[in-house]
Amino acid sequence: MRSLALVFACALALGVFARMTPAGAAEPSKFHLEEATIADIQKAILAKQITTTQLLKLYLARIKAYNGLGVEEPEGLLGKVKVIPHAKGINAISTLNLRPAARKELGFDDHHARSMTDLVDDDPNMPDALEVAAKLDEEFSKTGKLVGPLHGVFIAIKDQYDTFDMRTTSGSDAHYANDRPPHDSSFVKRLRDAGAIILGKANLSEYADGTPRSSFGGTFVNAYDTTRHPNTSSSGSGSAVAANLVTVAIAEESGSSVRGPAEAESCVGIAGSSELVSHIGMIGTGIHTRVGPIARTVEDAARVETVIAGYDPQDAYTAFNVGRIPKKPYESYTHQTSLKGLRIGVVREYMDKDLFTKADEETIDIVDRAIEKLKELGATIIDPGPHGELFTKYIRQLGPVAQNSVYAKLHPELFPVDAAGKPTGDYIQTFVDLAVDPSKAVGHFTLRDLGGAEWGGGGGGAAAATGRRGGGGGPDSGPAASIGESRFQNNLYLRERGDANIKSMTDWYTNATFYDDPRYPNRKSTLESGDKVRVLDTAARLQRRFAVQLIILNAFADMKLDAVVYPTSNLPPTRLGEPAEPPVNGRGGIWSFLGQQGFPAMTVPAGFTTHVYDRELDADAPPPAPGPDGDVNPTSGPSHLIGPTPDVLPVGMDILGRPFTEATILTIAGAYEHATKNRHTPPDFGPLPGEP
Repeated sequence: MRSLALVFACALALGVFARMTPAGAAEPSKFHLEEATIADIQKAILAKQITTTQLLKLYLARIKAYNGLGVEEPEGLLGKVKVIPHAKGINAISTLNLRPAARKELGFDDHHARSMTDLVDDDPNMPDALEVAAKLDEEFSKTGKLVGPLHGVFIAIKDQYDTFDMRTTSGSDAHYANDRPPHDSSFVKRLRDAGAIILGKANLSEYADGTPRSSFGGTFVNAYDTTRHPNTSSSGSGSAVAANLVTVAIAEESGSSVRGPAEAESCVGIAGSSELVSHIGMIGTGIHTRVGPIARTVEDAARVETVIAGYDPQDAYTAFNVGRIPKKPYESYTHQTSLKGLRIGVVREYMDKDLFTKADEETIDIVDRAIEKLKELGATIIDPGPHGELFTKYIRQLGPVAQNSVYAKLHPELFPVDAAGKPTGDYIQTFVDLAVDPSKAVGHFTLRDLGGAEWGGGGGGAAAATGRRGGGGGPDSGPAASIGESRFQNNLYLRERGDANIKSMTDWYTNATFYDDPRYPNRKSTLESGDKVRVLDTAARLQRRFAVQLIILNAFADMKLDAVVYPTSNLPPTRLGEPAEPPVNGRGGIWSFLGQQGFPAMTVPAGFTTHVYDRELDADAPPPAPGPDGDVNPTSGPSHLIGPTPDVLPVGMDILGRPFTEATILTIAGAYEHATKNRHTPPDFGPLPGEP
């Protein structure tokens, strides 16, 4: 508290909370830190109500107050943990961009240092946040102009992404010779060039697996209920923004880790078209990866998206975005108040109460009310009805032929094989028959099924990116590991990084320390499994993406849709260390299948729950079986639903469009946000005493 008092004393001396008029009378500042937008910050800087350095000190004060532990650690950082109701910390920021002397003066411990391998940290070519802020203030004092569109914006970067001045280990405690990579990620450099200040690295699930802890960063919690999951691998990014520790943050999702933590923290998250933002300089990239901002408003998220989107000659995939990014900045699309002329479909496949449980129902009701609001704003709503299906007709019509050999392998009743597995019929003629008469196709054809194993999804579809317990991010588990994508991408990254100690995935799990808590399985066994793959085969995945885009784009064209909406997740965040709601009818945690196929999606706050249902282990059930590492996860046994229990937790609505139609979904999101203003700050992390 003494360090915190010093920070506020410094801020007071600098005139952040009040400025003196020429007559000497104190005039209250018009700037308020809590929920401050980019426009608010830049307006205050231009009016000389605040400097970037003063703003930095205010954010550091909140980090000092609120970034502590959110759980008890009776066995230390790597052991078992216990939840704390109404904890005073969320542990969202793992690394602070401060040199040693400044960090110690402000009362932050050595574990939050910029580097664990460079303890001196005196390279003048690596300015810290204070030095960068001072430079921005100097430039502004000379010119009276902002240096770029993100001048004064403080950002936390998910630790998957390279920052040349701070450690980058994807949350692991791997023993690098140099824990700093040689270069920034491409988009991080764009942020810096635009005037943003990288304040620190956001905590994340180790190697982006979705579990709410990492070996280096520890356990992190939900700012709205510290006994609950903050959702998926980018949790630190979401909770840091929710608790106003930074202006905005950068997240990543291969499944749900932009939208998941944004939804769980009443924030906005944009997971744009897969090829919109460069992946260069990232641990755990893959075909499904999307880089995106988490912010408290649609406009702020759009401002960041404008800066980071675009072609990167180092990332071949970004060639797809050339000529497909609007000439106007994305934020210019966020100010509409009418949706007249837009047609929005409702993905009822994800909202049929008869298919799910009591745990899903209130979220579905909240999103139903959001859809009514879109209608009030002038949108034409294309709704197949409470038990209807928006896409089934098109999946049946186009799916079998588009998937062809994959579909044939899954349905030997139509495509017979002999004992050796060789075709015994005329497959081409069968596909001709299906193309002429889709009713002859066998199988299930809802969007929920399209993401599952029956359609060659290998568990990588709608139910896979559960977000609450795992499947939150990178391609080092599940289907991506089995096709070799994980090992290829990670070893390529490490080769280009050039560290003397950590040169391969093998080095990650043989030269690292892992946490040990059966309730939160660590990553060692998964890394070992992924490291055994010797063949790279992403052909089926690329064909699958083409097939799904063919189906969905035809549906959009036929129904003249501009976008579709559905709950980001049907389920509120689960209790930490307790059983998660099991998958049912294709529902896991976050609805992620379409986004994984390259469609841009964003979540916006739709409201809050009044109650939740949780899971409790069956007392008379046999004990769970040991996992791959021999440990028994006590949360994995049979369980039953309990509740309802009163709890106020955020609910989000996804808005999804055709590839590279971010401007359209931002238009819808902006109008909806303006009409509803659903976001509320987490009550346990409000303004500090004396904070402007």
